[in-house]
Amino acid sequence: MPSSTPKILILDFGSQYTQLIARRVRESRVYSEIVPYHLSLGEIEAHQPNGIILSGGPASVYDKNAPLCDPGLFKLSVPILGICYGMQLMTHLLGGKVARALKREYGRADLLIDDPSDLFKGLPSQTAVWMSHGDRIETLPPGFQAVARTDNTPAAAMKDPQRNFFALQFHPEVVHTPQGNQILQNF
Repeated sequence: MPSSTPKILILDFGSQYTQLIARRVRESRVYSEIVPYHLSLGEIEAHQPNGIILSGGPASVYDKNAPLCDPGLFKLSVPILGICYGMQLMTHLLGGKVARALKREYGRADLLIDDPSDLFKGLPSQTAVWMSHGDRIETLPPGFQAVARTDNTPAAAMKDPQRNFFALQFHPEVVHTPQGNQILQNF
């Protein structure tokens, strides 16, 4: 692969949808590679990614043996997108707070977009998304702002525009999120 070809590195935290994330990125004509979440920072840098996606996964970030990546990846100066567990992990590692939600959210939800830029550019102000989580963001990390919500999740998407960090509580990679491909392409 020529070094000028854009590459998205996907850190796999055990999501049942990780392969689907890679497929959606590739359908957008961008090379993607799935790697284990515990890859060292040096190994991540050796891949020379143009962006990183943190996949979902079945764990809770506050569990004793929760899968964690090297927090140094947030200093690589590349855009990062956290999906579901990836959003919670980003929150946890960057100084926010994740807690068990009062109500588990699974299935279709109506996403209300408060900031129609970046990931949501060109999308309607309300769109259907697919949720699958029992935890939620209680306190955003410093530098982040909530950019979309659902009835059950006040921070269903967030961004830190200074560092090009984005996160989604829902799954853009599944067909149950009709605008998901556009969201991934916007990333």
